[in-house]
Amino acid sequence: MNLKGLFQRKQDDFFKRLADQAEKTLEGMDALESYMRNKDRKMARKVIKAEEEADELRRILIDELNRTFLTPIDREDIFALSRAIDDIVDYANSTVDEMITLGVEPNEYLQQMASILKETASEIRLAVLRLQEHPQVAIGHATRVKALENQAESVYRQAVAELFKSPKDLKDIIVILKMREIYRHLSNAADRGDEAANIISDIVVKTA
Repeated sequence: MNLKGLFQRKQDDFFKRLADQAEKTLEGMDALESYMRNKDRKMARKVIKAEEEADELRRILIDELNRTFLTPIDREDIFALSRAIDDIVDYANSTVDEMITLGVEPNEYLQQMASILKETASEIRLAVLRLQEHPQVAIGHATRVKALENQAESVYRQAVAELFKSPKDLKDIIVILKMREIYRHLSNAADRGDEAANIISDIVVKTA
């Protein structure tokens, strides 16, 4: 393989590794949504497994980044996008872990937020897949992610407002504290999706 071909392969490798991360994050969010609907411990284990496998994919990407002199886009952007995508599934993992540990049952708000996050992960995956060959299409998906973040924030605010309506005793306060923390994990996941969308848009602007 000549040098030009080798460089092209390295370029393609980074886009593929980001796409693999995005795919694994979508897998985790799909399992999260299923868990919220059915409270199936198998789905919780799938979230945990997806998070572990996503971490490994990120470690491989960073190793490649550290050993590669020339990258197809700014290495800082590759690193930041990889981190943002990984954070989404990290928060999904934290959510199911705390729900199981604290004995929290899924409710309508959690189901809504999980559904939005699954759609967010799907749009991020599509944006990453289109980033190299069809950057304007990637921006379209990134724009959709930002709209979904607004939806998630709206549901989050409704959920928290409902929590604080009329606590009656210490037991109610304990439930409020548990639920607020879990809602916050999902809100943070949506924030990371928004961050990923911003990075994708920045990459397209820089490489236009």
